[in-house]
Formats: sequence, C-alpha cells, structure tokens
Amino acid sequence: MVKNELIENKIDRQNILNNEYAIAEIEKAFAFNSFYFDGKIRFLKEELAQFFEVDVRTIERYIERYNKELAENGYEILRGQRLKSFIEQYNNHGTDIGVGTIPKKTSILGIFDFRSFLDLSMLFSDNERAKIVRQIVLDISIDTINKKAGGSTKYINQRDEDFLMSWYTSENCRKEFTNALNKYVIGGKSKYPIYTDKIYTIIFKEKAQKYRQILKLEAKDKTRDTMYSEVLDLIAGFELGFAKQIENIYISNNNTKLTFIELDKLINELENNPFFTPLIEKARKKMASRDYQFRDALHPELAEYISTLPVDDYERFLGEKSMELLERIKENQDVLKRLKEEGDK
Repeated sequence: MVKNELIENKIDRQNILNNEYAIAEIEKAFAFNSFYFDGKIRFLKEELAQFFEVDVRTIERYIERYNKELAENGYEILRGQRLKSFIEQYNNHGTDIGVGTIPKKTSILGIFDFRSFLDLSMLFSDNERAKIVRQIVLDISIDTINKKAGGSTKYINQRDEDFLMSWYTSENCRKEFTNALNKYVIGGKSKYPIYTDKIYTIIFKEKAQKYRQILKLEAKDKTRDTMYSEVLDLIAGFELGFAKQIENIYISNNNTKLTFIELDKLINELENNPFFTPLIEKARKKMASRDYQFRDALHPELAEYISTLPVDDYERFLGEKSMELLERIKENQDVLKRLKEEGDK
C-alpha cells in the first residue's frame, strides 16, 4: 500500500489521489464548510496559507515548484468569464477559512480543489498541520482499500470482472501443459515445478516460491488464485504454446520423448519470441504496480515497472463492477459449465 515517504515519492502520492473512493471518505472526514464551484470544493492560496499557518509566499513557492503535478490534480488558473462567475459566487459565500472578498478587477486567479489541497499537504515537508493531514490520508486510504476488498487484499485480483474467465482458461491450458510434459518428455514429477518456474521467471522474474513469500501466502493458498487476469492470460499462452510445440516435436521425432536439453531450447525460443515482449512488459507493470498499492507487496525484480495506478484500476478492483468471486461464479454459471465441458474434451 502507501508508504510514509509521501513527500519524496510521487507514485505514492498519485496512487492516493487516483483512488476516488478514498478521496470521498477523506473529504467527509475533514467536513470543511467551504466554497463549492462547479460541484467541487475550492480553496484560494490565502485560505490554504491560513490552514497550514504559513505565509502566502510559501504557498506560492510550492505552486511554482510543483505546478505541473498540482495542475494534474485539480489546481486551476481562472480567467475571463469563468473567473468572473467564480468571484461573484465566492464573494456571496462564507467559509470556515474565508479571507474576505476577491476584488472584481482581478484578471487571473489560481484555485485549489480538494485533490490539489491533499497533494499540497503531501508535498509540504516541515509543517505540523500537513503531517496531521498526511496521517489522516494514509489511515483512510488503507482502511478504504481493505473495506472495499472485504477485509483482506490477498484475493483482490479476484474482484476483477475478467478474472474468472482468465482463471478457467488458464486451468485448461495448464492441463494441456502438464499432459504434454507427462506424455512427451522424459523424467519424473520434478519436471512440472521446474518448467512452471521457468515460465514464471520469464514472465515476472520470480519462481513460484519467491512469489508466495512476497505475497505472504499460506500453505493452503493456491498461487494462481492470487494472480491478475493479465498474468494468467500470459501464462496460459506460454503453457499452451509450449505444450503444442512439445507434441509436434515428439511426433516429428517418431514418437521419441524429448530430453530436458530439447525442452530448454524450446523454452528459450518462446522467451525470445518478439510476439510475447509487449505482453510481458504489460503484465510486469500491472502486477508490480497493483501489488505495491493494493497489497503493500514489493517485487524487487520488478521495481522498475512500478507506476501510478490509473483511476480505472480503482474502479476495476474496488468499484461497482468489482465483486466477490462467489458472486461472479453465480452470475456466470452457464458460461463456466460450457468452459468446463470444453476443458474435459
């Protein structure tokens, strides 16, 4: 989840600000009697100077230094008719931290909304009020994700509407993969985890055991039950492609079982297939970024892939479209029955 280094880490700041569910709860907690314009709470720099108990020039310095980030999160410069409308409405409204009236002759004016106010709070380094705001933001953000995920984020991946279909497809491809290893490759049962780990390492640079350690999975937890749909889809593609190639080589070699040397050569070819490159990059980015934010889990080998989660991901895993797996199964019983029948053929 979110780390304490909010001042230094833009990814952590933006992950909070992109979580609209947490922002709504944080705004309720502050309960400002403030001025609303275009449906959003608004602040002037003078009001924020009062709130943080600093001079206006301090606020201006932060605006100058972090202008791009603040603008991306709701800070706005008003001009023309929009400014005129704002001044007229503001001057007729009292607030908790009002600073009087705005001169009608004002030709340009910068205003903050609630998100840009929070962003500024996370940017302030040595300010006691900002520290209090940051702690409230952290507590509510963590609490909101846990509540939306049903108390635990271990299986938050299953709330995605795409998860169930990806999981079933992956199970069927897994069966093809293990059958091919059993029928067409020399050796005993050790080959299954060995070549599963090789595929995992290609896709997300970790063996199964390392992945389980990072997510703190218990013995009863199934590894793939915790994976995102994009990762499952890619694993399914690798395993199915691998299985078909193994079978084809077995047939072309007069039904002679493949050696591990031949198998390693095959998997190296799959790894270097440019078709998979963009899919691997996408899966790594989504897995690393989502686990960092939702599960407070850092995959060291994927650290360079961590980026800010888009707003859509919060809707996908926490919003109206997300639901518990059992609900999803009930909703898709007919489809799942068909998939099972196809997998049993």
